[in-house]
Amino acid sequence: MSVSMKNIVVFVTDLAKARHFYADILGLPVAGQSDMIIEFFPGAATTLGISLALHEDARRLVGRHTGLTLKVSDIETLCEKLEAANADFIEPLESSPWGRMAVVSDPDGNQFALVDR
Repeated sequence: MSVSMKNIVVFVTDLAKARHFYADILGLPVAGQSDMIIEFFPGAATTLGISLALHEDARRLVGRHTGLTLKVSDIETLCEKLEAANADFIEPLESSPWGRMAVVSDPDGNQFALVDR
C-alpha cells in the first residue's frame, strides 16, 4: 500500500476573489478549477487547493493562520505587488535568521508566510 499527499486545502467564501488573489496577484500557476475548488502548482506531487467553504465545519476554518509557507524567489518584488494590490500584511517583509519573511492574508483573512529560502 502507498499513501501520498494529494493536496492541502484552504477554505474561502468567494472563489472568484480567491482566484484573483492567488493566481493574478500572487502568480500561483493554476492546475485546474471546478465550481468548488481551484488547484495550484500543476505537475507538483502536492497541490494547493482553494475551496469554497460550503459546510459549517469548513466555514469555521476561513480567516485564520493556515500554517502554509510559500517560497518566493523574488520576495521583495512580490511584496511590492501585494502592497500595490492593497493586500493585508500581518507581518511586513523583514529579515530573520532563516532569510526574509512576510505574513500576508488573502481576501478572506487566511494567513500564510512568504519566505525567500
